[in-house]
Amino acid sequence: MTAHVLLVEDEINMAKTQAKILQRKGYTVDTAGNGREALRLLDGAAFDVVITDLKMPVMDGMQLLREMNAKERGCAVIVLTGHGTIESAVEAMKCGAVDYLTKPCNPDELLLKVDKLLETKRLREEVEQLRREVWAYKKFGELIGQSPAMRQIYADIGAVSANKSTVLLTGDSGTGKELVARTIHQKGPWADRPFVVINCGAMSETLLDSQLFGHRRGAFTGAIADHNGVFQAADGGTLFLDEISEIPLALQVKFLRAVQEKEVTPLGSNRPLKVDVRLIAASNRNLEEEVKKGTFRDDLFYRLNVVPIHLPPLRERREDIPLLIEHFIAAFSTEYKVEPKKITPEALDKLVSYPWPGNIRELQNVIERVFALSRSNEITLADLPGSITGFEEKPHNFEDLAELPTFEAMEKSLIVAALHKSRGNKNEAARLLAIDRQRLYRKIEKYGLERGV
Repeated sequence: MTAHVLLVEDEINMAKTQAKILQRKGYTVDTAGNGREALRLLDGAAFDVVITDLKMPVMDGMQLLREMNAKERGCAVIVLTGHGTIESAVEAMKCGAVDYLTKPCNPDELLLKVDKLLETKRLREEVEQLRREVWAYKKFGELIGQSPAMRQIYADIGAVSANKSTVLLTGDSGTGKELVARTIHQKGPWADRPFVVINCGAMSETLLDSQLFGHRRGAFTGAIADHNGVFQAADGGTLFLDEISEIPLALQVKFLRAVQEKEVTPLGSNRPLKVDVRLIAASNRNLEEEVKKGTFRDDLFYRLNVVPIHLPPLRERREDIPLLIEHFIAAFSTEYKVEPKKITPEALDKLVSYPWPGNIRELQNVIERVFALSRSNEITLADLPGSITGFEEKPHNFEDLAELPTFEAMEKSLIVAALHKSRGNKNEAARLLAIDRQRLYRKIEKYGLERGV
């Protein structure tokens, strides 16, 4: 976007000359003959920089500065002053000017001053944007990421947390569905009410029935006392049902009634109890496909799918991986009572490019493994599991290679062995092979070894 400059100068020829200098640089320039004209222009448009003479009729530069301060004009001001009035320039800077030039000003010096001010303005705006992003990020508790996908999730959380709409979270295992559910609860007006979690795939049908809806003494063998289910435990708050697709088909009828009527009937009782809960369900399966297969009721699916939020796999938001790594390093540094480890660029590249089938949970485990096994203050390729570096299944011994049938096969195996011995460090592998790094890269590409380096 082109910068907009306001030039305030009562000497017409000087104003034309300075305007041409700035316009040749690509700036949009408006001119005013005095401070009063300048204020009118400032009222009607946004300017990035104001360049003003100090001595002018009607309203001089000093008065213009005071009026701009009073009206909280945010643009930077450069004052123009004669050789004998430097004191006035100093006084102007006390009133808010950021720099000054002596007249007649050198064209290069004028452009340099303006360029410098605009660069400073741009950097400040970037810092402010980063502060806003950090603030927005902190609003979402332990959720980490600034990718477009995460920004959409933040927006969805912000919209749904203020009401008790039913939410359906979908996504692969390890993508953080419980964390999203907890964040929705904590950001809402019922944050001080219970947040109850139940894994629907971790128990038998009878036990799940009891855990969901409760039971009365004697309802089944071992029921020696009345028990309130999770619906009652979460009354007034949030109930998070993980692996909702694992609810047996026969139990889904009873569950549907609880969702529709907001009431539950404990096992062994015929008296329904009213409950007031926000439901957040989660599934790593495609519930629409489960409906087609007949393993999940369509009416229950529609009841749950009021506000769907999909959590993408980590491989689809790779720009968030460095932020997650930084977060886990800080967390495990505190837990293990050690200084935060630094990560080498090679190790970071490998972690960012890895597909992460276990998603965030797998990444967290990898970082914890490094803290558990390494005392070094640096995370290198050697600290990462072979499943990530790609060398675990390459047992070649660099010092003792068997004879191979062709030159290309031997060359490929030598490269693989050197990379294995150097644990993925290409500089070290090139040194072992006595070739330069660029030649090694060409060989890696030739033999299709990119995925293993």
